[in-house]
Amino acid sequence: MKQTYEGEPAGAGAVYKWSGNNEVGEGRMVLTESRPSDLIRIDLEFFKPFAATDTAEFTFRPEGNQTAVTWSMSGEKNFIAKAVHLFMNMDKMIGGQFEKGLADMKSVVESATKH
Repeated sequence: MKQTYEGEPAGAGAVYKWSGNNEVGEGRMVLTESRPSDLIRIDLEFFKPFAATDTAEFTFRPEGNQTAVTWSMSGEKNFIAKAVHLFMNMDKMIGGQFEKGLADMKSVVESATKH
């Protein structure tokens, strides 16, 4: 998979692009809002295997000595996307990636606080 970064090195304006095989597809992410203790918002553009635009959000809420993280993704669906959703279970398709991403985030944060 080819990965490139553009724009700001961190925070709003940071851009990540990827291009790969049919499993990975091609797309770009633009960090549009960054309030690390509260909210991170990312605009997503998918080019392959099919075109789509979505917004991903990470929200953070203190809970005692921990932080609750919510990862959501939303976007408008065109006719083709709606038809695909009739035959594919999106939770099964990307739910594991959400779980892995949140587990990876937890691991990074916990290891950083130990140092």
